Amino acid sequence: MMTEADIEKENKEIAKQYKELLRISYQSLSNDDKKLIRNAFDIAVDAHKDQRRKSGEAYIFHPIAVAKIVASEIGLDAVSIASALLHDVVEDTSYTLDDMERMFGETVARIVDGLTKIAHLKKDMNISQQAENFRKMLLTLNDDVRVIIIKIADRYHNMLTLDAMPEHKQVKMASETLYIYAPLAHRIGLYNIKTELEDLSLKYTEPDVYHDIYEKIADTKEANEKYIEDFSNVIRDSLDKEGLNYIIKGRMKSIFSIRKKMKVQNVPFEEIYDKFAIRVIYKSDQRNEKFLAWKIYSVVTDHFTPNPVRLRDWISSPKSTGYEALHITVMGPKKRWVEVQIRSERMHEIAEKGYAAHFKYKHGEQKEKGIEGWLNRLQEALENSNTNAVDFVEEFKLNLYSKEIFVFTPNGELKSLPKGATPLDFAFNIHTEVGMHTRGAKVNGKLVPLNTPLNSGDQVEIITSDSSKPNQSWLDYATTARARAKIKSSLREEKKDVALEGKEILRRKLKSQKITLNEDVINKMVVYFKLKTSLDLFFRVGNGTIDNQQIKDFTSTYSNAFISFFKNKIKRTPVPDDIHKEEITSKYDILVFGKEEEKLEYKLSQCCNPIPGDDVFGFISVNEGIKVHKKNCPNAIALQSNYAYRIISAKWIDSSQEEFTVDIKLTGIDNLGLVNEITQIISDNMHVNMRNLNFSTDGGTFTGKITVVVKNNTILKKLTDNLKRVGGIDKVTRI
Repeated sequence: MMTEADIEKENKEIAKQYKELLRISYQSLSNDDKKLIRNAFDIAVDAHKDQRRKSGEAYIFHPIAVAKIVASEIGLDAVSIASALLHDVVEDTSYTLDDMERMFGETVARIVDGLTKIAHLKKDMNISQQAENFRKMLLTLNDDVRVIIIKIADRYHNMLTLDAMPEHKQVKMASETLYIYAPLAHRIGLYNIKTELEDLSLKYTEPDVYHDIYEKIADTKEANEKYIEDFSNVIRDSLDKEGLNYIIKGRMKSIFSIRKKMKVQNVPFEEIYDKFAIRVIYKSDQRNEKFLAWKIYSVVTDHFTPNPVRLRDWISSPKSTGYEALHITVMGPKKRWVEVQIRSERMHEIAEKGYAAHFKYKHGEQKEKGIEGWLNRLQEALENSNTNAVDFVEEFKLNLYSKEIFVFTPNGELKSLPKGATPLDFAFNIHTEVGMHTRGAKVNGKLVPLNTPLNSGDQVEIITSDSSKPNQSWLDYATTARARAKIKSSLREEKKDVALEGKEILRRKLKSQKITLNEDVINKMVVYFKLKTSLDLFFRVGNGTIDNQQIKDFTSTYSNAFISFFKNKIKRTPVPDDIHKEEITSKYDILVFGKEEEKLEYKLSQCCNPIPGDDVFGFISVNEGIKVHKKNCPNAIALQSNYAYRIISAKWIDSSQEEFTVDIKLTGIDNLGLVNEITQIISDNMHVNMRNLNFSTDGGTFTGKITVVVKNNTILKKLTDNLKRVGGIDKVTRI
């Protein structure tokens, strides 16, 4: 039980922390700002008066600490500081959102609401629930990035005070921080907090490693300080002669990044040579900033040899987080590589405090641009995300953490893209419409495939065509969340169009069999073809996966309900409901094995290259699991006779989603316009893409090899039948 003296002491400490908060708020606060913060503080103290943290201290110390992080380390405005003070009020106390709006206005209420929604997300969860919650958390952004910034500050303070938690919660929270919050902090430009979050997470996920590196850094502290001093002394005279006003700071790389280097390079701590970076921070007005940065660069490289491959100029092309600096790696004393970062005081503040400081130096419309761009990209990724949540987060994290490259438009405009981006990503970055109608791309004047990785400095030109539209393979070519989201959205629309057409085809076909297309028939067909929805059914009819014969087979069973009942009993094992609920890849959706028609993982064998619709069997190999062969495969007889006990029956059940590559051989008598006629037939055949074409003639005969991409056997058969009708063609065979 607390005594009066304890309570008085605690109240004094609360008042002290509050004064500290006002003092460190680096923005010049107006009287209205101070009033807003004072009111928020009073309400927070009142709301949390009966609450204590796990450590036993008064709960109010947590919101004050979060507000201090928001004010000092991120440097946000009074609205954010007030929201940080109030961030747990609606979640934990009797105050409501309406109270917040009445007392503090709409903006504070909206931010607190966003933070409350995040707090409501389930706490104990596996990785896929975590991912789903991450997606929901991003949706709570609404249109205010301050929600996420305050949430990161909240998590940062929780990580700083994690010792009071039980061990299993420490590990869970630390893992979640590494998985979600560190990448977000990185993307918003909060590099300092990102580093702290990573180090604190490592402290709980790998405590032995953390403490080992921590102690080694402490042991080498003196030697490192001496090294930094020696380095600085070499360039000091030259910098002073230039009349520059500067400071030189040395810093150790973070424990987390040293751990990462040890893992990647597979070396012990002692063999990591670039363990620290040196910063030269100079005073300058904005007009001379760039000039002075390069002046310092020339001084440093006069004394130390630079590594030309490691020059990073983020002054001419700032990162999308607003980060500006000149990075060079030089050979320092004792033949060690040292990274030197050259920044003005303004650039340094942006690097330390991220977006908030970036906006401090911007005005009016420009101020909003950085955040607008980031939020728009975020919104697009969220709106069109139909993948499962874990894939979404992985994709999103790739975009969060990725290094940037800078490429030029044909007009010389600079565009920033994540490392590994392709011309297709560039097209969608310019405009959705340009992306959607991309036909090809030129990089530095040369035509390149759409999946070519771009490099910094490339000039990219997109060739568009009104008839071009996204296809499934574009998902292999695009890497950015924006491009992938738009492509997926377009493919879904296309699927709907094909399904509409399929519905009409099905209506006509059933009508000719004296059956009316109604809900009962549709449901029975969905079950009969082992599909999940009516959309799947119509789509497969539309693209020819379910052909006339299959529809006739269904109608004959449907016409006689009694026979149908027995046929289904004998022929088909009902698919358990839970299979439909599972998230299964398109690969698992295609083949089933054995009498039980189980879905198992498999590989298609290279020797006969089976495609859906072919008669196939499974062969249980020693190292590669189930290999699928065609029944007429050259190796089939040998396998069936020597290893009969390892043969398993296989059957196709659904093949609309994947595409398969097939080689067709043509032979015949050469005549004028033959090639033109063949390519015309392939182009006219819906759902067939041509990948390769090779024709040779000899003594009046010709041989051709065409590689096509088809969805199934039915479509391929249709294509070969059409090719056989061409005058002059003697044989059409599948290789």
